[in-house]
Amino acid sequence: MATQSVTSLLSSLNIDLDPYETLYKHLHSHPELSHQEEQTAAKAATHLESLNAGYDVHTSIGGHGLAGVLRNGTGNTVLLRADMDALPVKEDTGLDYASKVTMRDNDNLVKPVMHDCGHDFHVTALLAAAERLAKLKASWNGTLIVLFQPNEERGGGAKAMVDDGLYDKIPVPDIVLGQHVMALRAGHVGCRIGNIMSEADSFKVTLFGRGGHGSMPHRTVDPVVMAASVVMKLQTIVSREVDPDQFAVVTIGSLQAGQTENIIADKAEIRVNVRSQNHGIRNRILGAIRRIVNGECEASGCVKEPLIEETAKFPLSLNDEVVTRTVHNSFQEYFGDRFDPNTPCSTASEDYSILGSSQGKPSCFWFFGGVDHKTWDETKEKGRLAEDIPVNHSPFFAPVIQPTLKTGIDALCLAALTFLKTS
Repeated sequence: MATQSVTSLLSSLNIDLDPYETLYKHLHSHPELSHQEEQTAAKAATHLESLNAGYDVHTSIGGHGLAGVLRNGTGNTVLLRADMDALPVKEDTGLDYASKVTMRDNDNLVKPVMHDCGHDFHVTALLAAAERLAKLKASWNGTLIVLFQPNEERGGGAKAMVDDGLYDKIPVPDIVLGQHVMALRAGHVGCRIGNIMSEADSFKVTLFGRGGHGSMPHRTVDPVVMAASVVMKLQTIVSREVDPDQFAVVTIGSLQAGQTENIIADKAEIRVNVRSQNHGIRNRILGAIRRIVNGECEASGCVKEPLIEETAKFPLSLNDEVVTRTVHNSFQEYFGDRFDPNTPCSTASEDYSILGSSQGKPSCFWFFGGVDHKTWDETKEKGRLAEDIPVNHSPFFAPVIQPTLKTGIDALCLAALTFLKTS
């Protein structure tokens, strides 16, 4: 299919986006944590069925995952993916449709919940793309799969769906495509060949001390002091053990110990997150974490060995060269100077690629922006984009609805049509 014909085809049919803007606001104000996306999944399944477009809908895959399959003759099988889960963050955007939801997390703790990574946009855009592509089916042949994935934030959703027999229920795709809204200028799209997102590893580290009275530290082994020392030493891994030419991040996202000031706790928990774009660097960092934790515990006189538990793992996201060049051609034609084919590799991580790599199939992933034009331009002029633009996972993350939603819909449709054979 020539690029111009794809662009013309996409431009030939638009759908009413008002219902989707309403749907987006509903999803934003009703977020659900990983493993608990029941109502979001039900909303997506009901909407697909309501289109009366011929989608075969398969639900409850790998938890609350679902997929709609639209068969339309002989051709490529293209999978479009959106993630559904939200995060344990208290929303501070001030939007009139802001989340006020609380849920119990996997540790049975009540937490505020927010869509501060844009998965509500992803779900809405994919449902709209499902409608638009179905209405264009007279102009393409092949099989379209729209897949809604649970548990992306903990890195287990794609694997869980595959392990639960996803490809016994739906066809194996020839190509897997996905996208993510980011803190970029709204209406802009970015992609790249090769590494597009980092690999990531997360751990819970438990340090065991001996608790006691705050006035008698000599009769205790203080896990707070131990944890503080571990945290400070972990900061030296990137600065002193990783080649400055290599990307690496070690973040301590949580340190918890004790309940009050006059009691020395008997344990401390540290949550560690690691990002890298090179397997050798990753292995070196993980080895250093274990060495530092074990060494500090021995030096501090721990009452027992520390416990290091993996809590999440994400693969490198690699954009296939042939598939991505093809997508680039279509994006360049359609989006013009709003498309960047050399966007920097993101320090964030994703698990979508498992949907393709588990079957030996190629994938391509891209970003689309959500920052209001006036806000972006004024902030850029001040040289304060890094300081003043809320990023994903911020309690202030609030992509402007338009043109963000339309851009996400257009990108999904354009990429799918690029690989679906025309009649």
